Amino acid sequence: MGSEDLFKKRKARSQKDQQRKIGFCKSYDRVLIVCEGERTEPLYFEGFKKEYDLSSANVVVTDASSLGSDPMNIIKYAEQLYRESQAENNAFDRVFCVFDKDQHTNYDTAVRRLLNVNSNFTAITSVPCFEYWFLLHFEYTTKPFSSALAVISELKRYIPAYTKNNSGVFKTLKEKMPTAIRNAVKVNAYVSKISTDNPSTKVVDLVKYLLELNQKQ
Repeated sequence: MGSEDLFKKRKARSQKDQQRKIGFCKSYDRVLIVCEGERTEPLYFEGFKKEYDLSSANVVVTDASSLGSDPMNIIKYAEQLYRESQAENNAFDRVFCVFDKDQHTNYDTAVRRLLNVNSNFTAITSVPCFEYWFLLHFEYTTKPFSSALAVISELKRYIPAYTKNNSGVFKTLKEKMPTAIRNAVKVNAYVSKISTDNPSTKVVDLVKYLLELNQKQ
């Protein structure tokens, strides 16, 4: 066996080892979604992946809850995972940092940092909280909310048994997603005109992006 043949065999074996390590990626973007919450956001996006059959090798959902809920910690963790993916020659094409405004004092700093980190990084913010996106599946409202608890209280008018540990929340909301998208786009345009962000949600941007990935399969 010549040295060229031996090199080709070693290269093929190395590629197979790498594929076993990361799984088989499909032809669309490789995406990292880093969530503030330990349960609510990851459960929603994992449910999305399952319902739309998005590859786990392409769409990776994780949380930074062990580092605390400070948005800056979420961004630093996302940067770390991005660097690791580059080192493994399997870099993420897009990185989404999902966090709420709520009572976070570093919220504005975190949003500004993401604008300067990398063009592939995007802040998926909700004001005051992620559950506002859920609420928009049922109603259009631009009234300001004083807290996350106020949003959840409103949401429970439609989902009385709602909890943050609800693993079936995506299925519950899926059929109303077109309504949520329309409402979110309308809300975001409205609050931008009146120079406020309460309420608003950029989750709609990530959802629309994931739907586009689904169309590429």
